[in-house]
Amino acid sequence: MARNFRLTLPGGQRLTCADAAAQLPAGHGEVRSAGTGARGQRWYAWSWLATASARHYLLIRRHLKTGELAFHYCFVPEGQPVTITGLIRAAGLRWPVEEQFRAGKDLLGLDESQVRLYPAIARHTALVMAALAICAVTAAQLRHRTDTQAPPPVRPGQAPPGDTGMVPLSIAEIARLLARAAPPGAAAHWLTFRRRHQARARWYHQRTRLTTANAI
Repeated sequence: MARNFRLTLPGGQRLTCADAAAQLPAGHGEVRSAGTGARGQRWYAWSWLATASARHYLLIRRHLKTGELAFHYCFVPEGQPVTITGLIRAAGLRWPVEEQFRAGKDLLGLDESQVRLYPAIARHTALVMAALAICAVTAAQLRHRTDTQAPPPVRPGQAPPGDTGMVPLSIAEIARLLARAAPPGAAAHWLTFRRRHQARARWYHQRTRLTTANAI
């Protein structure tokens, strides 16, 4: 949501999101994860403010390193509990949705149709999303069989394991294998190298973020 979006606070004061956030104490926020991302937990500092509407709340996300703010104007249906945990969980779901759209564009050409009529666009979209669903289901079924990653770090400065293992087969790798199976030799070696390198990079990134979270 734009920082200049205007909302009404319980006292009747009408402010932009940025102005409402400026009323909070410096370094505000409760550090929590927005969910698991490609490189581990996504840690941010979160705050929330009630509005004049009993069902609307302003959720404020602050980047731990840069201090950059992001705003979510949240609606809570009647009868649903209102907790910051639930709001953070809902806000964190935006990331996997964006990831799936990006995967559809990068891997399967979701945005590459050269058509103008709605039926053709609908058919192209349906076929791409069906192919993406097949790859996603296959990756999910193979996850436990192909995930050999070492346990994530539990403390800052932890020494890395001797072998960080390999990440599970991703949707991108499944799409490549279904389109053209990797022959023995260089192609299979490159596939193993990529998965092992990604596991190593993820472990170090998790340790770095753990260090940052503990420093707050």
